Amino acid sequence: MNRCAAAWVMGCSVWLGCGPGEPEAVPPPEVVVTDVVQRDVPLYAHWIGTTEGYNNASIRPQVKGYLLKIDYRQGTVMKEGELLFSIDPREFQASLESAQGQLGEAQANLRKTRTHVKRYRPLAKQGAISQQELDDAVQNMQAAEASVQSAQASVDQARLNLSWTKITSPIQGVAGISVAQVGDLVTPETLLTTVSQLDPIKVNFPISQQSYLKLVRETGGDSGDGKLASAGPILQLYLADDSEWPERGTPFVLGRQVDERTGTILVEGRFPNPKNVLRPGQFARVRARVGEEKNALVVPQRAVSDVQGMSMISIVNSDDVVEVKPIEVGDATQEDWVVTKGLKAGERVIVEGLQKVKTGMKVKPVAASDTKKQDKKDIQDNDNKDEKAASLRIDPADRGDSTPPRSFMYKMS
Repeated sequence: MNRCAAAWVMGCSVWLGCGPGEPEAVPPPEVVVTDVVQRDVPLYAHWIGTTEGYNNASIRPQVKGYLLKIDYRQGTVMKEGELLFSIDPREFQASLESAQGQLGEAQANLRKTRTHVKRYRPLAKQGAISQQELDDAVQNMQAAEASVQSAQASVDQARLNLSWTKITSPIQGVAGISVAQVGDLVTPETLLTTVSQLDPIKVNFPISQQSYLKLVRETGGDSGDGKLASAGPILQLYLADDSEWPERGTPFVLGRQVDERTGTILVEGRFPNPKNVLRPGQFARVRARVGEEKNALVVPQRAVSDVQGMSMISIVNSDDVVEVKPIEVGDATQEDWVVTKGLKAGERVIVEGLQKVKTGMKVKPVAASDTKKQDKKDIQDNDNKDEKAASLRIDPADRGDSTPPRSFMYKMS
């Protein structure tokens, strides 16, 4: 009886597979690869700078007085000659009237002395008066003429001071927020506001001495003849949110000297700025094409990892085994890196799945083009499923009664 039971148990174990078996082999992980390509790529230089108004007029009063009124809408575009501020004019109006009174008195004295001279000249010829009396009359007339000129200058100055109580914009541009307030005592040293012409707008950025020397050679070896602007609109501008400004800029002015602290020289570029969107003080990243590299090796930027300051890349050899090695990269071009050392054309680099591989691991490489096709197919399949599911939905109103679907009743309960 025991032998039969033991045999039955062994047979059952064999038939059910209850005994220990061999572990299943783990398939190699799947990674997306792409080939190292060789092509001509454009070379770009990048610089960091700031925007600045084309013309920046600091508005200060010409006379001392109390600020009576702020006449402009702050932060808006002002025309040349448009009124900005008003200073209390009463003191200057009184000064003008006083100067005009002194001018009238001087003119009356001049008329009197001229009459004396006109009367004394025939009398002096007849000997009725002495020559000394005639000379004194002539000198009094000349002094009266000088007094009239001085009084007229005082009137002109008083009238000018009165006109300066109306402070206008010297240029057309955007007027900033007022620094002074109504009622403040302002002087010629007081900054009231700033008006900036913003179209075009300037972008100042420093370039290295090496870039400067290359620029000089390209412009014929003369850096002071104004040929910089002949390069045309070659500058691209990128803003703080990495958006590209739609207008191209032109390099116009080259700085006078090299900064000894940074070894750079300042360049001024000018960009069209319709509607005054760009404002002074904004961050600006300037890019310009500086040439072309022939037959450069190019890999996607996402295939390169930065490990402790070194650029590392993972390749898949002919045996589908991963090799991780350092490379040297040059300029970036759109989504790619130019590789200067460490790779050969045709090698396969991993662009997706880097986190699950290491050196010496066998993998299953999949071409990036195949994954794009599969992704497109998956999207189409999902769209078809959504359309089919939508066609199967039944609106309670279409069923001819007010009974909601059962799933809806369950949610309510």
